[in-house]
Amino acid sequence: MTTNDARCTHEIKCRIAMATAVFNKKKTLFTSKLNLNLRKKLVKSCIWGRALCGTETWTLRKVDQKYLESFEMWYWRRMDKISWTDRVRNEKVLHRVKEDRNILHTIKRRKANWIGHILRRNSLLKHVIEGKIEGRMEVMGRQGRRRKRLLDDLKETRGY
Repeated sequence: MTTNDARCTHEIKCRIAMATAVFNKKKTLFTSKLNLNLRKKLVKSCIWGRALCGTETWTLRKVDQKYLESFEMWYWRRMDKISWTDRVRNEKVLHRVKEDRNILHTIKRRKANWIGHILRRNSLLKHVIEGKIEGRMEVMGRQGRRRKRLLDDLKETRGY
């Protein structure tokens, strides 16, 4: 769900809340004595599947990227049973679980795949994304920089 000004912050927060609920429901499984690689695969399939559903159409701002990165670190810390009061740096946590920060990279890769699929077809969605629909656009006398649109965000992700 995106708003008319192409902001997805509400959707991102909802997705993070859904993924957090799944993690908390199965916390004993994710924090158990199972092999680390198996637990990571479980997290990526269960948690990421819930959190990253529909990311292809999100227009990510810096605030949204921060939400997603902090969520990623939250579940790596919870999986390794590291409390926030332990004052363990993020780099140390990632080294313990043998992972890199890659949630934003995954989103960018999904966006690139999706836009490639859309732009190869001659459809209404392609014309909407490219802005080739005839008509008059409503202009609100806003000051400041123009809001980032979906196509602007997709152009930025080409260099992922």
